[in-house]
Amino acid sequence: MEERVSPTVRLRKLTRGIRRWRAEAGLRQDDVVGALDWSKAKLSRFENAEKGAGPAEVIALATVYGVPEAERDQYVALALQARQKGWWQRYGQDTLASNFEEYVGLESEATEVREFAAELIPGLLQTECYATELIRAWIPTADEVVMKERADLRAQRQARLREADPLTLRTVIHESALRQLVGGPEVMREQLKHLVTSAKLPNVAVQVLPFSAGAIPALGAPFILLSFPDHDDPDVAYADYLTGCLYLEDPTEVETYNLNYSALRAKALSQKESIAFLNRLAREL
Repeated sequence: MEERVSPTVRLRKLTRGIRRWRAEAGLRQDDVVGALDWSKAKLSRFENAEKGAGPAEVIALATVYGVPEAERDQYVALALQARQKGWWQRYGQDTLASNFEEYVGLESEATEVREFAAELIPGLLQTECYATELIRAWIPTADEVVMKERADLRAQRQARLREADPLTLRTVIHESALRQLVGGPEVMREQLKHLVTSAKLPNVAVQVLPFSAGAIPALGAPFILLSFPDHDDPDVAYADYLTGCLYLEDPTEVETYNLNYSALRAKALSQKESIAFLNRLAREL
């Protein structure tokens, strides 16, 4: 397995540092671009993570803001790391959509993923057959190369659940996702059994949210929360939709997602009850 280095996380950390420097210096964007003879758009791209600042630009900003040399050098190193290629970036655009590339980068360095799945099985727990049926539905003309690359990408992501220092995955899956016959009964039976097997891993929690739970928090709004090993890296909430996705880092917004996830867990069946539910549903198929 290749070493996972996430330039995505490095870029976010670099961006937060650049914004913090200006806030602590009490300078406006106009003051900075005037001192550096930059355009305001250039500085905005650096501060919004639309483009990563290079080492020379980090040094220039640190000089204007009066940043100590040791801290400056730390962020110069971050700028270099943010320019590295992530392991997932070898895949083409047909395999890895640009709006999902950032998510894979974040997930690659996360220590814990918490997911509420409303209509689909979480990607980290999908079987190859189940995932293939989804790809065929979304991209009917996908060729064999794309199918193979997507399978490889998914396998690389899922491998983290079984590493020596594994990713922690906690999921709440709505019953509607479990009863959706993706690929037919045989595919779903295999998928349900795979969920049971995965739930027995010490780092994986699977809870079923049954129809009987009634009205629930975040109804119709699936989401993912990611936590990272460095406590200076804030949790990120992720939600996707048909043509794009959202990444949220604002502490107030992320806390809302955390509260909703806790409420969903409280409404869901216990892990033991969920495994029994999954086994029963597989037998019905």
